Amino acid sequence: MSSTAQSNLDVLGPPTEGGEVVLTPMALRFVADLTRAFGARVEELLERRRRVQARLDAGGRFDFLPETQAVREGDWKVAPLPEALLDRRVEITGPVDRKMIINALNSGASVFMADLEDANAPTWANVVGGQAALQEAVRGTIRFEDPGTGKRYALGEKIATLVVRPRGWHLEERHVALEGRPVPAALFDFGLFFFHNAREQAARGAGPFFYLPKMESHLEARLWNEVFLFAQEALGLPPGTVKATVLIETLPAAFEMDEILHELREHSAGLNCGRWDYIFSFIKKLRSDPACVLPDRAQVGMDQHFLRSYTQLLVRTCHRREVHAMGGMAAQIPIKSDPEANRVALEKVRADKLREVKDGHDGTWVAHPGLVPIARAIFDEHMPGPNQIHRKREDVRVTAQDLLQVPSGTRTEAGLRHNIRVGVQYLEAWLGGLGCVPLYNLMEDAATAEISRSQVWQWIRHGAALDDGRPLSAARFRAALDEEMVALREALGAARFDGGRFGEARGLFERLSVSETFEEFLTVPAYELLLTTTEGQRA
Repeated sequence: MSSTAQSNLDVLGPPTEGGEVVLTPMALRFVADLTRAFGARVEELLERRRRVQARLDAGGRFDFLPETQAVREGDWKVAPLPEALLDRRVEITGPVDRKMIINALNSGASVFMADLEDANAPTWANVVGGQAALQEAVRGTIRFEDPGTGKRYALGEKIATLVVRPRGWHLEERHVALEGRPVPAALFDFGLFFFHNAREQAARGAGPFFYLPKMESHLEARLWNEVFLFAQEALGLPPGTVKATVLIETLPAAFEMDEILHELREHSAGLNCGRWDYIFSFIKKLRSDPACVLPDRAQVGMDQHFLRSYTQLLVRTCHRREVHAMGGMAAQIPIKSDPEANRVALEKVRADKLREVKDGHDGTWVAHPGLVPIARAIFDEHMPGPNQIHRKREDVRVTAQDLLQVPSGTRTEAGLRHNIRVGVQYLEAWLGGLGCVPLYNLMEDAATAEISRSQVWQWIRHGAALDDGRPLSAARFRAALDEEMVALREALGAARFDGGRFGEARGLFERLSVSETFEEFLTVPAYELLLTTTEGQRA
């Protein structure tokens, strides 16, 4: 344990590579100052989330807020965007390991979102090492040599604009404590990156830029705005230097898009459709209503009315306020071993991106460098300018009923088993230090794993009938889980299976699926397992 005299911040994590450049006394003092100023507010907002959920569980429903009607109807705009963020037609995202950072910045994408949240398992080595790598990326000095192949990686001449996603308000950084309490992970991630890089990025005209995840109200956006003002003043940067894009990836946030932009209007870079987490949030928030049980995850696509409504409302809202409306993630990855399957997957990507650009989105997300040229070609063809904010989409009319329309489809035994396979394998990888995992030709992160486990919980909770007409009980789920674990061991091989963390992953997935109460985020109990056993990445 170490503690800085200036901050009273205790670093509980073990020595790790990069710590000497990341965990400096002045940087830790800055994190401590942020925590003292805003830590209590974080707790208040999390308690507010719990009250909202209790109201929903008691039969309450979402609607647009009457008390903020003047904001929605007002004729205001966000502050002008810097040159570096005017054209965002293709954005790529991934974890903060060195190879990924270099490949993503070199990928030909307009923006790379370096993800300290859903794509990063927060081992101490990952968190600190990721911050160290980002410092080098900002300065153009990042290098990587693959120990297996000897191949060397470095930045090219033209690189993507760097945007960083800190963890959400609901997470803690348990390796660092202030006065005996863990610091909010959001303030830790933001604070370290901002302290070390904000002046450098501002001098280069390339930031600091952020993505803000998991927000559930404009009050949470207000807190981020106050954090930005505090941080800018502390480092002598003008207000408005920070620009932040908010992921609309929770159901309550969809009802407060205008309000969120208004709170951040001096610092806003628009909104993004975080549609995988949005599906998870739809399940989570409406979990007590038997009329809101979803069909198979694979059937909940962008043709479903509630998703089309929210994405088009996002375009209209952003363009009315003169700011970017970013599209969602294409989770497909190239399938080199099967040309026909690869063709089908890429056609899905093309159709998805064509829909987005025609709807008016100003850019889109991909999860793999191989998809960048496909997405770019579609946006280049249909969006000749840097964006299409001029398309106001005044034809869009979305009601609360539109946002709450339950998707149609069926619940199947195959869907159940796919949820089990994805959920268990993702958790096993996460416990081993990997937060972004290719499974069944899709790039899975915490958001898609959340859908898998929350869907199983919802089906069991309401005794939903599967395609054979029989309801899903806890006993039936456990029988399927047993069978899938046997199948996984056979598919992966005994050495890989027995040497991994499948027992813990299976136990956690089972507990989350059959619990009487719903765990708000799977990464919270998974973090406890991570802390007790793993302090490094899997080789």
